Amino acid sequence: MITAIKLFLSRRIRHISSPFSVALMILAFTISVLPMKGFAYAAVSQQQIEQFKQLPKSQQESLAKSMGIDLNSIQGQLSGNGALDEKLNTEVFPRGTQFDAEGNPLTEEELAELEELERIEESTELKPFGYDVFANAPQTFAPTMDIAIPAEYIIGPGDQISIQVFGKEKNEFELEVNREGQIVFPDHGPFNVSGLSFNEMKRLLTARIKEKVIGVDVVIGIASLRSMRVFVLGDAHKPGPYTLSSLSSITHAIFAAGGISDVGSLRNIQLKRSGKLIKTLDLYDLLIKGDSRSDILLQSGDVVFISPKGGTVAVEGEVRRPAIYELINNDTFADVLTMSGGLLPSAFSKTTRVERYNQDALRSVVNIDLTKKDDLAKKAQAGDAMFVMKAAEMFEQSITVIGAVTRPGKYQWQEGQRITDVFPTIDSHLLQSADLNYSLVVREIDIARNIEVLQFNLSKALTSPNSSDNLVLQGNDKILVFSNIIKLIDSKINLDALAFTQENLTKKEEDLAKKQFKQKQFWLRYGDEEQVSQLDSGQIAAAKLIEKSIAQFSGGDIEEEVDIQELTIFSRQRLLLPIIEQLKRQGRSGQPILLVEIDGEVKFPGIYPLSKNSRVDDLITAAGGLTESAYLVRAEVTRNQIVNHMAQQSSIGINLRNAINGDDKDNVLLRSKDRLNIHQIPAWSENNVVELRGEFVFPGKYTVRRGDSLADLIVKAGGFTKFAHEDGSVFTRVQLREIEQQNLLKLTADLRIEMASKSMTDKDYSQSYAEVQQMLADMANVQPVGRLVIDLPKIMTDKNYDVLLEGGDVLYVPTKKNSINVVGQVQVTSSHMYDVNLSADDYLAQSGGSKKRADEGRIYIISANGSIKMMNSGNWFTSDAGDNLKPGDTIVVPLDAEYMNNLALWTSVTGIIYNSAVAIAAISGI
Repeated sequence: MITAIKLFLSRRIRHISSPFSVALMILAFTISVLPMKGFAYAAVSQQQIEQFKQLPKSQQESLAKSMGIDLNSIQGQLSGNGALDEKLNTEVFPRGTQFDAEGNPLTEEELAELEELERIEESTELKPFGYDVFANAPQTFAPTMDIAIPAEYIIGPGDQISIQVFGKEKNEFELEVNREGQIVFPDHGPFNVSGLSFNEMKRLLTARIKEKVIGVDVVIGIASLRSMRVFVLGDAHKPGPYTLSSLSSITHAIFAAGGISDVGSLRNIQLKRSGKLIKTLDLYDLLIKGDSRSDILLQSGDVVFISPKGGTVAVEGEVRRPAIYELINNDTFADVLTMSGGLLPSAFSKTTRVERYNQDALRSVVNIDLTKKDDLAKKAQAGDAMFVMKAAEMFEQSITVIGAVTRPGKYQWQEGQRITDVFPTIDSHLLQSADLNYSLVVREIDIARNIEVLQFNLSKALTSPNSSDNLVLQGNDKILVFSNIIKLIDSKINLDALAFTQENLTKKEEDLAKKQFKQKQFWLRYGDEEQVSQLDSGQIAAAKLIEKSIAQFSGGDIEEEVDIQELTIFSRQRLLLPIIEQLKRQGRSGQPILLVEIDGEVKFPGIYPLSKNSRVDDLITAAGGLTESAYLVRAEVTRNQIVNHMAQQSSIGINLRNAINGDDKDNVLLRSKDRLNIHQIPAWSENNVVELRGEFVFPGKYTVRRGDSLADLIVKAGGFTKFAHEDGSVFTRVQLREIEQQNLLKLTADLRIEMASKSMTDKDYSQSYAEVQQMLADMANVQPVGRLVIDLPKIMTDKNYDVLLEGGDVLYVPTKKNSINVVGQVQVTSSHMYDVNLSADDYLAQSGGSKKRADEGRIYIISANGSIKMMNSGNWFTSDAGDNLKPGDTIVVPLDAEYMNNLALWTSVTGIIYNSAVAIAAISGI
């Protein structure tokens, strides 16, 4: 973190206006870290070191004292002979190179911290164009020397001239141009070359040497270039004098000075020589057009002056290079558009918003059309903000294919195009789950984008291209192909959002699930239980419906492996929902809502769009067709009508078989809000399966009819074996199990409320949190059995006491047991051999007697058949002990409620737990 902050501070120094202060601040920072081992000294230029040396002694001491540095200890490093001076002359790093205190690159964490600091510092979204090109300028500039010398290069004092002589004589010389502009050739005297171009010098020396030495060839070159001193002034990053190579141009000088400051101009850079303006450089020509003709070579003593930035225009939106651009005189919006790289294909160029300041210093808005020459020729003003808006994402004259197809999405529309042009074949264009009998075309009918719905049969359209099902398409039609499986849907889905492949939609649903998980974690963190419960309830509902869909898809076996992604994303519920909502919205007075409903014995009952010219058979097809239990003789259409300005409901009876066969009398034309009810065949029932387990001659599963009784089924199963314990039978029913489950949930909630209330109102309440949680956990672990207490021997002998069977009923008849069970608040829960001479007290005594917390006044007996008898009711103990208990009975000793701080529900809780345990134990024993 410290390294990142130091680097950040060094970068921020460039905002200080005074060049001399810049040098002082960087030197101060450098001096403060000089003792660090391996410090990257490239952050300080040689010019800054020289400026520090030129300070008076008193200022040097004051600066060193303010930084806590002993000036005497660093004099050697500042003298020019130390390691710092050597390192400055040998290592060159671009400005912005990121090092740590050891000279190594910063780690990713340190870079992230540095970026965060800079992000906080930078407040504007748009950046000025072009300044980043010079942001990585080197602190010292030394151009490479292995480049060709331009022919127009002007020779001057300090250049090293290379002369090679071949032929009669062989010599090689490197001669320096002296201050008088001459080179002194050995044995032949001086030659004046200063002021000549490189080509002129080569021709002159070659001719003069050949005159003096006959029979030789001469090769002239430049061994090394002279240095020159130029000034970079104005709004440079580090203005001042710089020593550059004689091949340096204006841009080289700018790089040497560290680039242009934030207030400097990129479009008005002046080259002055001897007080005269030689050239004005517009860097936009170089950066945007690649034109370097104005970037001429410098001469010693030249001044590169960077003027302050002129007016600017901000360009945002759908352009290739959004940025802040500098204006010069007479720049038009066409020029600004060129600067920004031109428009993107997604730009809406007809209306571009320009915000500018008017004469009253108030912002005004001007709209320009970038497609018109007159608007492009208008002059841009300083301070303009140009916003190029994005074009609408609407499609024009296209066909959208949605649903159970292999390639959904947008297709080109052509005049006269039909359904078969979009789906030429079934195998290559439709998914396996596609419903070929029911498809829709959703068509916009007016400028308000109201819709109408057309229904067609895809299989008929493909097999009979000339049929009415092969609809002629219009521009912007949407074709919906449904799947024939049901799945949970999102009520907020958009129809256009479904024009994707199944894999993409599944990915979208996964992303939604992740988003909901993050929301839940947020609300859990901030303790909003209501929000968490809402998210949980939605997920539970989704899970239940998906489970139901799996069961339907797999024929009722939820354990079967089924890909949930195949439980159709393109169901009727999902695809029709946005259409139904749109039809509801466009309904108004005089324009009825074009919806109809079908209920009863169809595969997909519900509300459907009323398609154009739709009849009864079309609605049945939309609902997936009839089920096998549909009553074909009669059906009913319920219709709402306005009679004498009052709404009346009428009923139209039709022959369903005739309607399906196309009889117009019964196949009536449907109207808005009609409801078609398909009846079930009278006395129809699905196969109801009842299971017999245990001691039967032929146990197993039996299919029963409506009205079959339990006694008849037992006779069909061959009756009982000789080992059957009829008094210990257990009869369970699915409906009773569901009722018990609901009662358990209610009892658990009541118990939680009573415990909370008692803890707040009863000062003596001392129930621990662990005991309460254990109690609730016991309730949650109770498995409802759904037991119906029956007297099986009486059922077999008394027809009036018989039980009518339902699907899912199970009768358990265990093997005869010769034992008595004792459970509850006794010392040892145990089972004992049945003895006709023993009473209930005797069995309790054999189990060690009751515990201290036992409620001895409420001891009860659970008979083997499930009935319950209290021990202290009537004169139960006064009869013969052998008549009181029977094999398989269970003695239950409950907990005294006083030990639970008088919780009234606890008695019911313990009773349910014990009763369920006894029933489950009986079933498990079979």
